[in-house]
Amino acid sequence: MSLAPALTIGDNARMSVWSRIVELAARAFDPEADPPEFGEECAPRPNDVGFTAAVIGLAAKMAKADGVTTESELAAAAQVFRPPPGEEEHFRRAFMLANQTVLGFQSYAKQIGRKYRARPCLLEDVLDGLFHIAVADGALTQSELDYLADVAAHFGFSEMEFRRIKATNLGPDADDPYAVLGLLPGASMEEVRQAWRRVAAENHPDRMLQRGAPPEFVEIARDKTAAINAAYAKIREELSVPAK
Repeated sequence: MSLAPALTIGDNARMSVWSRIVELAARAFDPEADPPEFGEECAPRPNDVGFTAAVIGLAAKMAKADGVTTESELAAAAQVFRPPPGEEEHFRRAFMLANQTVLGFQSYAKQIGRKYRARPCLLEDVLDGLFHIAVADGALTQSELDYLADVAAHFGFSEMEFRRIKATNLGPDADDPYAVLGLLPGASMEEVRQAWRRVAAENHPDRMLQRGAPPEFVEIARDKTAAINAAYAKIREELSVPAK
């Protein structure tokens, strides 16, 4: 699992800044209120107060997606945002304000996605931070995973890109065709072809026979070769590449 870069508001942050986040959170996380727009002057800087407050909202909603927000998730959120010494209570208050409701956070994901669509690395950092918080209690529930996928979609990431981000944080699913070939989703077709040839050659039943493996091992190699070929065919189909 990768640990996202901290989404701080600056090393020289003052209490007034985090107090402003708390004030913004009290208004912004009101389910009856319309989400505030980020000022245009905030767009170039990923550490703006509005941006930070919105991401705190996404983190709090994600932590509550399974119905329970734990101290370990709050501690993980503090690792991601890293409030300066003396500001921890302001951060905790902002997080718990956001945590009081599960309503309205899709609008924040959409706003962040629109504002920073040209900076996918920043959006991926946000997702990495959310993954870090999600697994802090030792388990990732389906509701949390669904929420992460929803946020990724609002950020403009494709399903394939989300599979890659998920794999870099959690490890690839055993039945993912890319994992079968030892790749991450998003690999080029040429990389896929080279990996398929290498893995297929290494696991070919004839090679097992040449090494003097017992019949049981040869049968396993046949099954594994079939899985490797099926994974290659599935990726080709996903990428709409005709067979050669």
